[in-house]
Amino acid sequence: MRQLSGMDAAFLSLETSNSTGHVGSISILDPSGMSEPFDLAHLTAMLEGRLGKIPMFRRRLKDVPLGLDHPFWVDDVDFDLEFHIREVGLPAPGSQKQLTDQVCRLHARPLDRKRPLWEVYLISGLEHGKIAVYMKVHHAMIDGASGVELLNVLIDLSPNPEFKDDPIPFRPRKEPSARALLAKGAIGLASRPVDALRIAGTLVRVAPTLGKAVTPFAQLLRRRRNSGDGEIIQTANNRPPETPFNGQISAHRRLGISHAALSDVRKVKSTFGTSVNDVVLAISAGALRRWLDQRGALPAEPLITMIPVSVRDESQRSSMGNKVSAMFTPLPTNISDPVKRLLACNQTTQAAKSAQAAIPPGLVDGVTNFAPPLLMARAARVAFETGLIYRLYPSNLVISNVPGPDVQAYMGGAKLEAIYPVSVILDGQGLNITVQGYRGQLNFGLLADREMVPDVDRLAAYLIDELDLLIAAADKKIAADTTHKSTPRKKSATA
Repeated sequence: MRQLSGMDAAFLSLETSNSTGHVGSISILDPSGMSEPFDLAHLTAMLEGRLGKIPMFRRRLKDVPLGLDHPFWVDDVDFDLEFHIREVGLPAPGSQKQLTDQVCRLHARPLDRKRPLWEVYLISGLEHGKIAVYMKVHHAMIDGASGVELLNVLIDLSPNPEFKDDPIPFRPRKEPSARALLAKGAIGLASRPVDALRIAGTLVRVAPTLGKAVTPFAQLLRRRRNSGDGEIIQTANNRPPETPFNGQISAHRRLGISHAALSDVRKVKSTFGTSVNDVVLAISAGALRRWLDQRGALPAEPLITMIPVSVRDESQRSSMGNKVSAMFTPLPTNISDPVKRLLACNQTTQAAKSAQAAIPPGLVDGVTNFAPPLLMARAARVAFETGLIYRLYPSNLVISNVPGPDVQAYMGGAKLEAIYPVSVILDGQGLNITVQGYRGQLNFGLLADREMVPDVDRLAAYLIDELDLLIAAADKKIAADTTHKSTPRKKSATA
């Protein structure tokens, strides 16, 4: 039995009739080299042989009576593996659009809280004989870093894996009684005055930093006014500008996917002295600028993006749950030149790091742990029902970069060709851009509200167009630098 942290429990409170709290991924597989079919029985056998390494997959939520404390993960005494593994087929021709549409329908469905919070779908019928495995896991169980560790358990470095039964049979522990959980909740309540003092002390130390987190970056970008791209206009209280994807979302989703060679991204970052993350932010800014401009909705000021930051140390690397903070930074959608936009991303992220603009993880944990789940759930309902959550959104969107294996991997004997992330959106933030690395490739997954961004696949394609512009600029700079170095200097005349 393990209790959810405050941050883990917060993801449960975010679920409403139009939003879910799970994240997912699409693994594209090529089974052509297998000697046996990759069917539902094969996938089930693979997962059954790995469950011993993923104990959370056989645990479900157990609430504390009266909502006095955060829920616990307890062994599911009625665990049924077949309930969690399902199969769907795509009609011919099995295009990428058909795949993303099907995943959107599956992703929009909430997980059953009476069971372990995960599901896996085998999707057959893709073009060229490919198949896909779509997995969704509740965010209360994993963050980006622990999701990578989960993936590492499910993949192999060889096309000939061995599916072995658990070395120790699953013997679920008896669930704790309501009285025992109530007693634990009472102890938690007794400790809250101490927590309040600790949280207050942290707030006093970091409030000046958080209050000015965005202003210095906006000032950095404003100094670029002589570039001809216009001045950044500060909004009141550093509020993000309004866009078509900031508002109350529906229950329906759109997903766009695209990919780029990591070597191309590294070429750009090395040529201009930035980072891979800067390039991702720059092409995201360029794609969003183009999309917004086409709709007459491009704000004069930059968008604000929230960037998740993992705060796991080495000892927490393989643990489940959430160990994450967040950094808020301007996204220079107001700059038209691709290179200047890239350099602006580099400046703002460097300024954010030097100013420690990320919310301290201890503060996030402290606040979420302090609030009893009954109060947290009630506050979340009020925020959603009154529209407060989408009127006071802290950023326009989330952009996240998740690492992945850099070598050829296999899943159940099938060649793993690509991994596309499928994240989460909420009221106020109807667009999420997540990129996951794998085998020298960056795979982009853009999840959006169906009504707000119906053509999100076009936005995904714009990312690659923007990268092409930066590659061309890098080639031009490399050629100019080479010419400059190879041109002999004229000798000065001597008397």
